[in-house]
Amino acid sequence: MPVAASEEATHIDGLFNAMMTISVGLFLLVQGVLVISAIKFRRKPGELGDGVAIEGNVPLEILWTAIPAAIVLWISIYSFEIYNEMGGFDPATANDIHAMHSMPSGKGSAMAATMDGISPQPNSQMALGVGASPANQGKSAAVSVNVLGLQYAWIFTYPDANVTSGELHVPVGKEVQLNMNAQDVIHAVWIPELRLKQDVIPGTPTQLRFTSNKVGNYPLRCAELCGGYHGSMVTRMIVHTPEEYDAWIASQQQSTQAQAEVVKQTIAMNPANLSTTNYLAPDAKEMGVQP
Repeated sequence: MPVAASEEATHIDGLFNAMMTISVGLFLLVQGVLVISAIKFRRKPGELGDGVAIEGNVPLEILWTAIPAAIVLWISIYSFEIYNEMGGFDPATANDIHAMHSMPSGKGSAMAATMDGISPQPNSQMALGVGASPANQGKSAAVSVNVLGLQYAWIFTYPDANVTSGELHVPVGKEVQLNMNAQDVIHAVWIPELRLKQDVIPGTPTQLRFTSNKVGNYPLRCAELCGGYHGSMVTRMIVHTPEEYDAWIASQQQSTQAQAEVVKQTIAMNPANLSTTNYLAPDAKEMGVQP
């Protein structure tokens, strides 16, 4: 198994280990009985007749029906408790997506609208996926990230910081909520180290809430066949210390502001409709001449 890099991963690994232990035990029991039977009841030299006819054994049949039924029931209850502990049955999921953006549906406008930093819009539609754990129900996550999946890339928008990135950056030890939507077809966010995977569905908001507990770089890939280049729809989740995360947000905000200034200066005037005097006037001081 890959490294367990979230609090949720420990619950999943506990369930996985319990199921594997039971499965290995049953495998060894059944195979042991087969091996012992093959040796003990093998045909002896000179025996030519049929074996003893056995019509059935009711106590044995009750036993080998009851034991698997009890095991399946126990695993079902254990799985239910773990899913609930992770937030799978969060009754307030619809209220937890207050930062969900109204994602555009047009292929040509989705990226532009996201990059422009559209205002968050409340979404009254129930979000599918993993919400808040029972201990955190009614509380907002420390970090909220809007995720847009499209053929064949991921776009992560931080509405509280007005930052957009092609990689998912999160702080360690703080709860993160991913508000997810798809532009075109069904995608799926899968981060093996978190033991979490959730479909991203066009027109239907989905979400994941988790808390990373290990600093590092982890692959984030699409786990739903979404087209010819599905295999290349891979990016990274980078888990920072809180100080490194704040520094990354600050650097991205500075970069965004710098890019906005460049764009603003670039499209501020159209020289085709300006006289030479009007065109040069803004730069007269730097040129050392009078306007």
